[in-house]
Amino acid sequence: MSHFPKEAATRARILVVGDIMLDRYWFGEVERISPEAPVPVVRVVKREDRLGGAANVARNIVALGAQVTLAGFIGEDEAALSVRHLLSEAGIQAHMITDDAHPTTLKMRVLGHRQQLLRIDFEEKPTPALLNALRDQAESLLSGHDVLVLSDYAKGALAQVELLIEMARQKGLPVLVDPKGTDYQRYRGATLVTPNRSEMQQAVGAWSSEQELTDRAQALRAELKLEALLVTRSEQGMTLFTEKGREHVEAQAHEVFDVSGAGDTVLATLAVMRAVGAPWSNAMYWANRAGGIVVGKLGTSIVTAGELS
Repeated sequence: MSHFPKEAATRARILVVGDIMLDRYWFGEVERISPEAPVPVVRVVKREDRLGGAANVARNIVALGAQVTLAGFIGEDEAALSVRHLLSEAGIQAHMITDDAHPTTLKMRVLGHRQQLLRIDFEEKPTPALLNALRDQAESLLSGHDVLVLSDYAKGALAQVELLIEMARQKGLPVLVDPKGTDYQRYRGATLVTPNRSEMQQAVGAWSSEQELTDRAQALRAELKLEALLVTRSEQGMTLFTEKGREHVEAQAHEVFDVSGAGDTVLATLAVMRAVGAPWSNAMYWANRAGGIVVGKLGTSIVTAGELS
């Protein structure tokens, strides 16, 4: 596929469910060390909020021209107001479940001279009642979409991921998962799982050769009954495992500036390509191109259909 399918993408309808986060950036200048402790003093000159986690996946899908619906949790706090504003601004159809006792997940980063100096996380696991509400919300939304995307950042939104996969399978929807943790049995029956290199090592152990990786990846894919397993490998590119065998593409990045959210961009591109009926090899090609572009940007960013074309 020599051109990104922009026209077909506009008809794609993708449901994203997962951990919704706000990425907050404080940019500053560092000119001295604190007299109170041996730490740099950052004079903040710019503040910026961006959508993170599942919300960043949704933002990337919109940027590629497709239609997206997002479901997940936020609180009733200042960060939630920012999330709602950014979702509306991006054109994302959001079905948020709110709870004043559940704080919005927030990652706050302090940067000096474009270098990250500190990150502070605010997060809390959801209650069983919230999880049940999200399950019901997702079930009601599935029938209006072509693909289900599950964005797992281990913040708790996908604690019932097995039920979400089963509901989608019953409706004939492909399920794409960005995984977390070591228990991949949770993702059994998904269509595609996209671990990065570190996550794959956690799941199957370190490998000493490409053949060993292939053997372990194919064994995992068969055990979990996946149609495809895509391992993103940073500077080593991406490797796709299906019943047809192994396919690999080399990394596209010219300069790696910031890998924050790169997995979101890759997942979003794969979802759009699946929704338009592209084979996995083509989907990997475009996801690799998109990932190569986004790592050249600062912070949690997006890639547009225009940039891919």
